[in-house]
Amino acid sequence: MEEKVQKRVEAGDGRHLTKTMLKTAVELSKELKASGILLYTEFLADPQEIGQWLGERSLILATRDGEVEEALQPLAKGWVRIPPFDFGRAAMTKLALLLGLSKGFIRPGDRLICLSGSFRYKTLDSIVVVDVSKELEIFSSAQLSLLEDIGRPEVFEAVLGIALELAREGREGRPVGTIFVLGDHERVLQFSRQMIINPFGGLPEEERNILDPHLKESIKEFAAIDGAFIVRDDGVILCAGRHLDAAGEDLQLPKGWGSRHLAAAGITNVTKAVAIVVSESTGAVRIFSRGKSFMEIEKEA
Repeated sequence: MEEKVQKRVEAGDGRHLTKTMLKTAVELSKELKASGILLYTEFLADPQEIGQWLGERSLILATRDGEVEEALQPLAKGWVRIPPFDFGRAAMTKLALLLGLSKGFIRPGDRLICLSGSFRYKTLDSIVVVDVSKELEIFSSAQLSLLEDIGRPEVFEAVLGIALELAREGREGRPVGTIFVLGDHERVLQFSRQMIINPFGGLPEEERNILDPHLKESIKEFAAIDGAFIVRDDGVILCAGRHLDAAGEDLQLPKGWGSRHLAAAGITNVTKAVAIVVSESTGAVRIFSRGKSFMEIEKEA
């Protein structure tokens, strides 16, 4: 009985804290003339309540539930879908900002109030003010050229989602490392060669598009073989098991990064492709553009 009462008290405290954090975020947004507030939908128990506080403030939503509720959609300037894994608070904010940038409703010059907290208890407990063009450790290089290189944001989102799933789950319980190279496919093919018989060769294009959820298990299976996936701007997988020939030895990368990272840096240095690397040893996911890694999402312990 005492335990149940304690849980009800804790839940009440959590709701009070979340409400206080939301009100504070709205006030901060007004005071700092922020472009908007970034928030995960899991923390919104009552959409009407935040709607009353927002006024003219823009709300940017992220969700791990697949879709944003109809009641929330009129309040949002835009929304992004994040894979339903726990990557840690900083990583979850990184993902939401990156996908918002790729879709165009977050801009490099924006200042955002980013709210985060415990997904387990659905309680907000931290606020971060982010100046997108200055602050982001999210962008460990100062350039935002990636935004020019993403042709279709939904394809980038799908590739990133699969990479994050591989990092989190591996394949049949074993860690997996791989590379996805997206865009500028003609030049990428010039700077690469097939290591094995292409498992996607001869298939109709509609049967090898990464936007097709039925293809996910096949991609995870082929991720266990050496080489990279080459993905066209529209999501069609051209090949797997591809060796990337562009040398990355002269590029400055942190010590300890392996051959996949060198290959990703090399291919993005000589093309306008974007490369997403899953590290077999650490489970980290790193995104490369123009020869540099500008974002890292570490696997939660």
